[in-house]
Amino acid sequence: MLKVVIDTNVLVSATITQRGNAAKILKAWKNKKIKVIVSPKILEEIREVIFRPKIKRLSFWTDKQRKQLLEDLINISFLVPGSLKLRVIPEDPPDDKFIIAAVEGKADYIVTGDEHLSKLGSYKGIKIVSPVEFIRILKHHTD
Repeated sequence: MLKVVIDTNVLVSATITQRGNAAKILKAWKNKKIKVIVSPKILEEIREVIFRPKIKRLSFWTDKQRKQLLEDLINISFLVPGSLKLRVIPEDPPDDKFIIAAVEGKADYIVTGDEHLSKLGSYKGIKIVSPVEFIRILKHHTD
């Protein structure tokens, strides 16, 4: 099973577009086709972002669904401490938390729509891909 760190922007997209690649990735996780890795800092960011008024207006999800996502991320995902000290993305240091979680959880992929992360391409053998690329990889991996 592929181990994956999913950037907050991908999860937020899944709350906005029902048929997009982000929603497909979320569905793959719920169907136990991938293992998602999270850290306390990632959970904190997701909680803060999905409840922003602007995101709530754009989203088709209810508050109950948002809370369920957070509960699922806590209960079903692989939780790592996120305590490793790394400085990988000087342009956006808060994005380092995704790299840290991926290293600690021995992830295969980081799935992101973030430019700073994407331009790395990979880090210590962990591939950094867009949602579109990850869907292609997932199809190939499960066929």
